[in-house]
Amino acid sequence: MKKRIIAFLVILLLVLSACSPQFTDEEDQVIDHSLEEVAPETAIIPHHSLEEDNYRVLIDSNLSQARGVITNQISNRLDIDELEEGLQRHSKSAFDPSNHFFQEGQYITRNVLFDWLERSDSTEEDSKGLNPEIGDEGSVEEEEKKNPKYLSHILEQNYLTKRDEEAVELAGISLGIAMKSVYRFQTEIGGPYYYEDISHEEMMNEAESIVAEVIQRVRQIEGLENVPILIAIYREAPQNSLVPGNFVAKTMIAGDKASVDKWETIEEEYVLFPSSYAESTYPDISANIVDFEADISTYFPNYVSVIGKGFYQDGELRKLTIEIPVSFYGKAELVGFTQYAYGLILSGFQNHYDMEVKITSGSGTKQEALIFREAGEDEGFVHIYR
Repeated sequence: MKKRIIAFLVILLLVLSACSPQFTDEEDQVIDHSLEEVAPETAIIPHHSLEEDNYRVLIDSNLSQARGVITNQISNRLDIDELEEGLQRHSKSAFDPSNHFFQEGQYITRNVLFDWLERSDSTEEDSKGLNPEIGDEGSVEEEEKKNPKYLSHILEQNYLTKRDEEAVELAGISLGIAMKSVYRFQTEIGGPYYYEDISHEEMMNEAESIVAEVIQRVRQIEGLENVPILIAIYREAPQNSLVPGNFVAKTMIAGDKASVDKWETIEEEYVLFPSSYAESTYPDISANIVDFEADISTYFPNYVSVIGKGFYQDGELRKLTIEIPVSFYGKAELVGFTQYAYGLILSGFQNHYDMEVKITSGSGTKQEALIFREAGEDEGFVHIYR
C-alpha cells in the first residue's frame, strides 16, 4: 500500500529561551490542497533545531497512540528517558536528522500494545501476548521464576521526510524493545516481592524470538507494509539503579523484508561513580572523581557527596555528569563555590569527553548552578540560576 502521507500548514514557531542554544535553520512545510484521499492535517514544524544533529519534532494533535503505556511498564524513570532518547540517537544511523522529522508513534495503539505485553495463553484463541505462558506444574513462585516476563515495553517512533515542497510522508519507523534484566513479581496481592535475575544471553534469545513475531505483526498494520524499520534491543537496569540500562543490539529491516538478517552489537553502558565496578573497570576516572571530592570537601565540608554518571561507547567515555548537593546560606557563597568547582574541572579532568556538573541544594531538589564543557574545548560554560 502507499505510504501514509501527511500535509502540514506553514506555521512559524518562535522559540524563546533564556539560554543560548545553537540553532540550525530549515525550510518550513506548506499545506497540500491536492490530496483527495485524506483530509490535510496541520502541524507546527519548528523553524529551528536545538542542536545541529537533532531532529525537528512535529508538534500536532497526533500524540502517541500508546501514550502513557511506558510509565505503567517501566518503573525506573532513568530507563524511560534513556529508552526514548537512546532510540532517537540510534535512529540517526538510519534516518538522517538533516532531512527527517520526528513524530511520536502513530501506528501501534495503546490497546494493541497492552495485548502484546501480556503473557501468551494457549487457552485463548486470540491471545496476542509476547511474554511466556505461565505453567501449572509447580508452585506459583517456581513457575514465575521459570517463565519470567522478559518484555517490558515496545516504543514506536516515526520518521518523516518531504514528499514534495508541500507535504511530508512516513519514511520509516524505529522500535525500541525494552527487556528486563531482573524480573520482579508477587505470588499474591499484598505479598512479598521476589526477584529473578535474567542473564544477557537468556534475554537476547527471548528478544530475538519476540522481534521476529513483532516484525510479522507490524507488517500487517496499514501504512507499515513496506517501510524501513530500525529495531533496537534495550536491557533495563534494576528497578532502584541510579543509572539507566543500555541498548545492546540493533538491526535494520528493509522495506521489502519481514525478517532479521543480522544483529549489530551495541557497546554502550552507563557507569555510576563511585562504585566498586567503576573503580575496577575505569580506575582513571574513578581516581579523578575521588580527588575532586576530596578537594570539594576541603572548601565546603558540609556538602553531601559527589555522584557521577559516565556514558561509555565502545569503551570510551563520551559524557561525564556529576551532581554536587550542597546547602548554601547566601548567593555569594554559591558563586564562590561554583567558581572553585569550575577551576577543579578545568585542571582535574581531561577534555576528550563532554562534562556536565550540576550544583544543587535542598537535598538535590533545586539546581543552583550548571557547569558544562564540551568535548575538545579548553574552557567551559557556567550558569548560576537566579
